[in-house]
Amino acid sequence: MAAFSQIRSRSPGLPARLAEFGRRNPTIVIGATILVFMACVAILAPFLAGDPTFINPVDRLQRPSAVHYFGTDHLGRDIFARCVYGARVSLVVGLSVAALAVAGGLAIGLAAGYLRSVDNLVMRFMDGLMAIPAILLAIALVSLNQAGVGIVVVAITIPEIPRVVRLVRSVVLTTREQLYIDAAISGGSRRRKIILRHILPSTIPPLIVQATYVAASAILTEAGLSFLGAGVPPETPTWGNIVASSRLLLALAPWTIFFPGACLALVVLAINLLGDGLRDHLDPRLARRM
Repeated sequence: MAAFSQIRSRSPGLPARLAEFGRRNPTIVIGATILVFMACVAILAPFLAGDPTFINPVDRLQRPSAVHYFGTDHLGRDIFARCVYGARVSLVVGLSVAALAVAGGLAIGLAAGYLRSVDNLVMRFMDGLMAIPAILLAIALVSLNQAGVGIVVVAITIPEIPRVVRLVRSVVLTTREQLYIDAAISGGSRRRKIILRHILPSTIPPLIVQATYVAASAILTEAGLSFLGAGVPPETPTWGNIVASSRLLLALAPWTIFFPGACLALVVLAINLLGDGLRDHLDPRLARRM
């Protein structure tokens, strides 16, 4: 009992383990911290900022000050409030597209990689989708339906699914040739059990990393669609349409473009840092090298 208590006292506590994890994975900590901060800003938007659609012609094109932290645009709308509420749209689109693309790509990739009968047909269809530029396909889908966040999410998700499918399929093709898969087949395990118990776990680490890149790409695509006027309705503030509405004021009022652009760049950078850190942490070869 004394020996057990001595071993337990020597084991590092949770704060020490977290500090060690942060020391070994600084990019994960930095990216996650920025994302958590932006998520808190988006959730607390009603308490942090006023009405982003309020028009006050008297205060139009005001420089950043203690009253208007990011200044105002040509209609007198507060840029800080519009950027804070714009974070909601960007984060919702990024997380939704990443979740839907990973779920759909995982199911299709598992089927294509394990079932040889459907592999060729599925992959030729995915190649056809990848041949279409993502932004053009998203614009076409949005133009056929009423603009809204849901339509934008679906329009961005469809071009992202083939990339996830190819990743999952490559992992399944490699895992399927392992000896323990042959042993499971020889032991009479059902196909469903083999896929869920033996093959699916090997796809989780690369999928987690891929999900971060999909989220970053989705946020940039949504900003591009909003900038072109093919995204969410103009009355809903997003970083893309904030920049679009002020693009002619770059020389006169650069703050109207700088702050929403900086928010967009900061979030995408944080997601990429998180993805790179997770890749280094989850890849056994890189972990051993480090």
